[in-house]
Amino acid sequence: MKKVLIDSLKKYKWQIPIQIILMGLNIYILTIPAAIIGNIIDLFYDIEANKQIIVNNTYYLLVICIVYLLNRLIWKYLETYISRGVERDIKSKLFQRFLKLKLQNIQSIKNGEIMSYFVKDTNEIRSTVYRIISHGARTFFTFIIAIYRMASGVNIYLTFAVMIPIIIASILLVKIKKYVEISFKKAQDKFTEMSEYIQESTDSVRTTKAYSCEGSQLKDFIRKNKLVRQSNNTVDVYSNLLSTCIQICFGMCYAISLLFGAKLVLDGKITVGELVTFNGYIGLFVNPVNWIPQIISRFKRAQIAYERLDKVFKLDVEKSNTKNNLKKEKLEGNIEITDLSFHYPGVLDKALENINIDVRKGKTLGIIGTIGSGKTTLMNLITRLYSIPNGKIKIDGRDINDIPIEVLRNNICYITQDNFLFSTTLKDNICLFKEEYEEDDIKESTKKAIVYEDIQHMPEGLKTVIGERGGDLSGGQRQRVAISRAFLKNSTILIFDDTFSALDNRTSEKLIENIRELSEEKTCIIISNKVSDVKHSNEIIVLDNGKIIERGIHEELINQKGIYHDFYEQQSTKEETGILA
Repeated sequence: MKKVLIDSLKKYKWQIPIQIILMGLNIYILTIPAAIIGNIIDLFYDIEANKQIIVNNTYYLLVICIVYLLNRLIWKYLETYISRGVERDIKSKLFQRFLKLKLQNIQSIKNGEIMSYFVKDTNEIRSTVYRIISHGARTFFTFIIAIYRMASGVNIYLTFAVMIPIIIASILLVKIKKYVEISFKKAQDKFTEMSEYIQESTDSVRTTKAYSCEGSQLKDFIRKNKLVRQSNNTVDVYSNLLSTCIQICFGMCYAISLLFGAKLVLDGKITVGELVTFNGYIGLFVNPVNWIPQIISRFKRAQIAYERLDKVFKLDVEKSNTKNNLKKEKLEGNIEITDLSFHYPGVLDKALENINIDVRKGKTLGIIGTIGSGKTTLMNLITRLYSIPNGKIKIDGRDINDIPIEVLRNNICYITQDNFLFSTTLKDNICLFKEEYEEDDIKESTKKAIVYEDIQHMPEGLKTVIGERGGDLSGGQRQRVAISRAFLKNSTILIFDDTFSALDNRTSEKLIENIRELSEEKTCIIISNKVSDVKHSNEIIVLDNGKIIERGIHEELINQKGIYHDFYEQQSTKEETGILA
């Protein structure tokens, strides 16, 4: 995270110094009107004699105001440009980081927490950069320039007297700031919990409605929302306490100035105009003194946000060692798995145990088994979504860990069982936002996936925008749109992970026939719970509790009278019952 922030700030290595210089100039300009007004007041003792001088000073005051506005406009633009740029850079790097994280690391982070990273934490970093550069620099220049003008232009003893309340305020800030940090961290945690709850509730809205759980969910949300409000109120109490202390101390500054300054006027040590000028300088401290607790509070918040984001940037990522000229490298697709065992991080039970598979180019491997038998886990290992020891999986004789990850995945088309669709056009969902495919190729892929006719009946065909996660489509349509990716992408290894579950037998058989034609020169793996989907495979393996308990072709497995035979009998009975019905 430190490198990300430094690299982002380096982009503005010229803008930041220019902004700081302009802010210093801005503070200096702000001290001029007070001096002009004080001078004009002293000239009022003899208005007739000093009339022209007063008019000239008034014009000078007007010019100073115009220069101040122009100067402020420029540095305000730079301030916004820098802070928003830093926020954009952090979000971009954070998003890139999430894309590169290992799967187990992503799965350990809840959706609500992810949104909190992108919204709340990055905004805290942006706000702090904005306040440290802007408010911090302006506070520094105000104290240096204003105190110098007060001491040298009016009276040094009056200046020291006025600074006493400000020193007291600084001590109070040190005492209170730790409570701001603690209360804000609690508020951040409560906000994250509520975000996660909202995310889960919106994702499960159909289940909620089906079981009439709206009332209980609303009660839980009200409770969590109340905790967020209470924690935020605590933050506000400590923040307001800081501001109140500052305001009281600032009021004491004016009181000292009026009492001590009046005595100096009576003693003839300063003029009335100089006292007015001095009080004008005090007015310059209003914003900087109020900014001090904000800067401290924001800094502590940003520190917490920084630590949260830093944890994400420290998570392990998938290593990439692909050069640009290797990205188009083609694999033959011969897969060899030897004595593969695997268990998920933090879990003692093995998800896979002693798996041995050999599938050659042009062959189809069918995998069948009950839910949780390890089918999807095996595919996740082939695509290197999880790390495995060397020598367990080889493609074309090469250890899978030695194949650059971009090359590996570029040669694999993995149609997952969740059939995830983006909230965009059907065309982008099929080609996955790549512009290398022709319109005719995309249409042909939809025909092979038997979804072309459905798309033709949609309002804008391939340009039809579907809802979130493909909510506007039926389950079967979502599956076929996802499957059309396999017919479009020129991959040497095709993996279909339970992608025919929402299709009727007739459509499923036609699709599998098209897939068989597609995979004549490719390696194909079909995972399913339906015997009809895998029965034409060159080899079928049956998984149970992470182990291969049966293997062979369809006829051999039927004759073995084992689990595969049981699957076949159960599904045949269901089909017959359905026909008779």
